Amino acid sequence: MKKILDANDPFFKPVWRRWATSVFPLLWGGVEVYTGSTGWAILFLIAGVYALYTLIIVGPSTE
Repeated sequence: MKKILDANDPFFKPVWRRWATSVFPLLWGGVEVYTGSTGWAILFLIAGVYALYTLIIVGPSTE
């Protein structure tokens, strides 16, 4: 089964792309909280947490 985000994908080889993909949804979720759009805030914050966990915490395999 294919993952939604694959840290081993060549696109995510540069570390800055993994961080940008993780941090941008978290920041945008903060903007949505600030403007009062709770539904969109939850969506973006969950996406950001998932990306942070998958791309940064777990990261690419060393195989």
